[in-house]
Amino acid sequence: MFIGEALIGDGDELAHVDLLIGEKDGPVGNAFANGLSQLSVGHTPLLSVIRPNLITKPATIIIPKVTVGDLDDASKIFGPAQTAVGRAVADCVEEGIIPKDKAEDWVINASVFISPAAQDYRKIYQYNYAATKLAIKRALKGYPDIDKVLYEKDRGTHAIMGFKAIKLYEPPYLQVALDLDNEEAMARIIKQLPNRERILLEAGTPLVKKFGVGIVGKIRELAPSAFIIADLKTLDVGRVEVKMAADETADAVAISGLGTIESIEKAIHETQKQGIYSILDMMNVDNFTDKIKQLNPEFMPDIVLLHRNVDLESKLRAEGKNLDDVSAWGNIKEIKELTGGLAAVAGGITPEKAEEAFEKGADIIIAGRYIIGSGDPRRAAEDFLAHMPVDPNHMRVVMEDDEQI
Repeated sequence: MFIGEALIGDGDELAHVDLLIGEKDGPVGNAFANGLSQLSVGHTPLLSVIRPNLITKPATIIIPKVTVGDLDDASKIFGPAQTAVGRAVADCVEEGIIPKDKAEDWVINASVFISPAAQDYRKIYQYNYAATKLAIKRALKGYPDIDKVLYEKDRGTHAIMGFKAIKLYEPPYLQVALDLDNEEAMARIIKQLPNRERILLEAGTPLVKKFGVGIVGKIRELAPSAFIIADLKTLDVGRVEVKMAADETADAVAISGLGTIESIEKAIHETQKQGIYSILDMMNVDNFTDKIKQLNPEFMPDIVLLHRNVDLESKLRAEGKNLDDVSAWGNIKEIKELTGGLAAVAGGITPEKAEEAFEKGADIIIAGRYIIGSGDPRRAAEDFLAHMPVDPNHMRVVMEDDEQI
């Protein structure tokens, strides 16, 4: 069995084709026969034809994805789309894409999208011809391979979604801590921040305490594609709080490292269940490496948040310890080795300290007062961004996600 998919065109005439190719006496052949014999109202399958009275080979069935409501809709399927699919299949045989000796052995099941708003028959034909041919090529070449899928899964976007779901696959990032108690000030700052993938928005603890976890939803309205962290610092009933934040579309939840191992693991388990990031906040935790080592490897946090501890740095220096990998936030690289995840750092960070944090292994720097207390939040954020690369997709070409030649 071969599986292929392609989307071609634009506007109401856009074409999207999903198809299966396989032997007549196999599962695809069974589906082919069932499709022709078990009709469904509004989705009546039909054979693709080169012209009336001349089916294509391999025999191909077309299944309309959108309900055919009237004769006008039916004409689009039985006219330009039916011929487009049929000719694309025949051309694939002629060009050697489909082996000629398989023309009588294989069948093709093609699901075709035709919008009820489509009007231009020429475009319907052209787009469906191209989409069918491309879907067949992809199916028989095994496109995409798993490496392509894994590379694209966090980079690609879906046009119909209207937003991009951000994953933290290419650090560093700047987390803007919105530690405010005023919703209007929050909205003003968010609107002024640069529209950059490297900026993460944190619903700070003061905001959550005053307005509830619903403030995450308010931030989402202002920044639909932003990566939003709910700084809950949950200590107990973590599962409930994590679910509440996830229901408001939070991308990550901060869990207090002061909680018991059981409560931390339960909260992390819930983030895994909800498909969001877990952040283990080590504020006031005496020995965070010991705390992490107590966790079940199955419930390691995605991100560990370390706070600046100048006293620790001075103490280690006085003891003559090697400080090559040690910072005021501790040994960041060691923490990352223990968890296999990312490390965030916080505590009076200025743009000048950003380089030090990155050199020591930080993936995320958290800035609060420097940005939210500034008269120009955009400029303040750009002071940090100047120490970071361009956004991961900044140089990406729109069509770059397709096959390489």
